[in-house]
Amino acid sequence: MEIGKVKAVKIWANLGVDDLERTFDFYTGLGFESNMSRPSDALTSLRFGKDGFVINFFKKDKLKWAMNGDIANLGQGNEVMFSLSAETKEEIAAWADQAERLGGRVFRPASYDEDGYYYCGFADPDGHMFNVLLM
Repeated sequence: MEIGKVKAVKIWANLGVDDLERTFDFYTGLGFESNMSRPSDALTSLRFGKDGFVINFFKKDKLKWAMNGDIANLGQGNEVMFSLSAETKEEIAAWADQAERLGGRVFRPASYDEDGYYYCGFADPDGHMFNVLLM
C-alpha cells in the first residue's frame, strides 16, 4: 500500500503553565496578541510575530492528560527555545528589560556569541525559553 504525502496546513506549539492569567499578562505585556475568541479555564492562546505563530498555553494537568504522559520539568532543563528577531541592540535590551519587569528571568544577558550573533535569552515565569537575535 502506497501512502501519499501529507500536507500540514498550520503548525503551533502547546506548552504547560501553572497560572493562565500570569501567562496571559506576561505575553500581552511583551506585545503579543490574544488568539482567543472566548475565555477558557483550560488554556490561553497567543499569536507571536508578523506571521502569527500560535502558542497555546494549557494548564499543566490538561496538557499532561492530552499527552497521555508526563510533561517536562523545566526546573531540570529545556528541550525547546523559541527565537524572536530584533532589528537593533536597543530592541534586544528592551526585550530583556520588559521580560524581567513582567516576572521573567534573563538567563543570557545581551552579548555576541563566538559566531558573531548578538542576542539575549529570557525565560517566562514558567521557565519556557526564548532568545532574541539581532537580524
